[in-house]
Amino acid sequence: MATELLNVGFGNMVVASRIVAIVNPSSAPSKRLKDDAKEVRKLVDATNGRRTRSIVVTDSDHVILSAIQTETLAQRLTGNQGDTES
Repeated sequence: MATELLNVGFGNMVVASRIVAIVNPSSAPSKRLKDDAKEVRKLVDATNGRRTRSIVVTDSDHVILSAIQTETLAQRLTGNQGDTES
């Protein structure tokens, strides 16, 4: 049984079946989501020091920051692997 992984950039992977949402980080609710996750120690920063371009939310309430565009992650998740470089 193979587990599908989503590359969120810089060699960081997330189990695709556990993803609930991929959101744009520029809205106020997204910023609040990030801050709340940081408070309860469920924030994972996978940006490698770069600007956050998308936020991945999992079913375990973990919030993962990625430097990859939201649209690119969505394409990777649906199987359109057009952009494989971070």
